[in-house]
Amino acid sequence: MEKIKPIAGTQSIERAAHLLRIIASHNSAGLRLVDISKQATLERPTAHRILKCLMAEGLVRQNPETHRYFLGHLIFELGLAASSSFNLRDICHPSLVRLAEKSGDTVFLTIRSGADSVCIDRVEGSFPIKTLTLEVGTRRPLGVGAGGLALLMKLPEQAQQEIVSANALRLAAYNNLTVPAVMKLLKRCRELGFALNDAQVTLGSTSVGLPIRSRSGEPILAISVGAISSRMTEDRQKELVSMLRAEIKTLENFIEDTGHP
Repeated sequence: MEKIKPIAGTQSIERAAHLLRIIASHNSAGLRLVDISKQATLERPTAHRILKCLMAEGLVRQNPETHRYFLGHLIFELGLAASSSFNLRDICHPSLVRLAEKSGDTVFLTIRSGADSVCIDRVEGSFPIKTLTLEVGTRRPLGVGAGGLALLMKLPEQAQQEIVSANALRLAAYNNLTVPAVMKLLKRCRELGFALNDAQVTLGSTSVGLPIRSRSGEPILAISVGAISSRMTEDRQKELVSMLRAEIKTLENFIEDTGHP
C-alpha cells in the first residue's frame, strides 16, 4: 500500500475541512475529483492528495466503480458522538410538529455551519401535495432557500456580503443564483421582516422562514415552512409567519432560561 504523505499546516486543515463541506453538499450522488477540485479552486493533484489523507482516516470514501467521493464512516461516528450533547434538534422538534399540524405543510429546521446551512429536521404536514425540497442532512450555501436566507438576513450587511461572495461559485447550482441576486433577496427579506423563497430555488415551491437566535443574539437555527406556490398567497405567508414567530419566541425564551449557547 502506498504510504500517504502527511499534510502539515493550518492551511491544509482549512482545505481539508472545505473539501468535506463540498462533499457533504453533494453526498447523495457523490462528486468526481475534477468537480471537487473545481469547487475548491485547488489544483487536481492537491485535492487528490488531501482526499487520500481523508480516506485513510475514514472521513471520506470513494466508490471503486464510479470513482466518486462520499463522506466516510467516521463522519457518521463523530456525528453520533456530538449528538449526545447537541440537543437543539430535540428542543425544536415539538415546535416543528405543531407547525406542521397547524399549517398542513412541510416544516424544516436548519442550522448554520460556517457559510452553509444544514437541514437537521423535517416534519411533513397533512396536505397531500408536499414540497420535500430538503432532506435531513442536506447542506446548502447560506442564502439559498428560506432557512438559509433566515440565518443570513440577521447578520451585519458586511458579513452577508462576505459569506455570499465566498459561496459565489456554488450558487449557480441552485437555479443559476448569483451574488447580486442573493443580495437582492436579502434586501427584500429585511424589508418584509421574514425570509421568503418564492420559487427562487425550486420552481413551484415557496417557503417562508425566521431565525432562532442564541442568548447573544446570533442566528443559530432557522425554521421554515414550505408549500406549493399556489398555496402561498401573501395572506397565507403572513399567517404562517405569525405561527413561526409564536413558536420561535417560545424557543428563544427556553434557550435563554436554560442557558443554551
